[in-house]
Amino acid sequence: MTEEKPFRVLLYYHYVDIGDPQQFAEKQLHFCNELGLKGRILVGKEGLNGTVSGPVEQTQKYMDTLHQDQRFKDMPFKIDETDGHVFKKMHVRPRKEIVALKLDEDIDPHKLTGKHLKPKEFYKEMQNEDVLLIDARNDYETQIGHFQNAILPNIHNFRSLPEWIERNLSGCKDKKVLTYCTGGIRCEKFSGYLLRAGFKDVSQLDGGIVEYGKDPEVQGKRYDGKCYVFDQRISVSVNRTDKDVIIGHCIHCGKSCDRIVNCANPECNKQIICCEECEKAHHRSCSDACYHHPRNRYSSECDTKPEQEAMV
Repeated sequence: MTEEKPFRVLLYYHYVDIGDPQQFAEKQLHFCNELGLKGRILVGKEGLNGTVSGPVEQTQKYMDTLHQDQRFKDMPFKIDETDGHVFKKMHVRPRKEIVALKLDEDIDPHKLTGKHLKPKEFYKEMQNEDVLLIDARNDYETQIGHFQNAILPNIHNFRSLPEWIERNLSGCKDKKVLTYCTGGIRCEKFSGYLLRAGFKDVSQLDGGIVEYGKDPEVQGKRYDGKCYVFDQRISVSVNRTDKDVIIGHCIHCGKSCDRIVNCANPECNKQIICCEECEKAHHRSCSDACYHHPRNRYSSECDTKPEQEAMV
């Protein structure tokens, strides 16, 4: 029997009316700090979107307290066990949208969204040859993992997805569409956008990749690589039936790798796949220009390292 780890990571969202996002955000921040949680929470009039980490007892108290609020009594939490915090600080911010699609006319998932498919249903449907399986995540996420035969839009932020769809798939509106993302929140609006754009048959993976990997029957089948997550873990395993398949490649040497770092040029900060050897050789940079940038953080770290070691 596996021993329970002392910390948990909670991933959750809920589309529900929140009258005063600013006030709600302030109360959430106070409560999370009181419990000793760390993470990021976005609050909007349309709902709540968060990821927090903390000890088991404190995360349980957080979930129980939210479930006591009638607005969130049915909100599901996706739970991962971990050895410690996966965030450095606690941030709670009011936002216009809890996931930014930034359409001229917003989508209300309560009124328009795709059919929710449980992992077993999704697994069955995505094996149909005629289906369009669309990854709703950004390019830096899909580069380390995705479903087999998925369409991977070349986008760097979620709000660019509708334009990409119009350019590349506008002639496919009669096809059956399956969408997926990390935890499900992006697909709530994206699938609604597809329906409003004229796609006839649109479904989404309920609970996203995270829940798909946890399903005891499906166990992450047909997902290659890892799932990018927005915390210090960077990625988590999904497919529990096969050996880990590494689909990414180091940006410099090309060898198989799923290690993601931020470019050391603070004016770039691009997320790249880079092996440890190339991180050292290229100063954690995505290009020659970033390598030689005067504010390159890796170069500064190397310059100060001997002095820091001498002080220890």
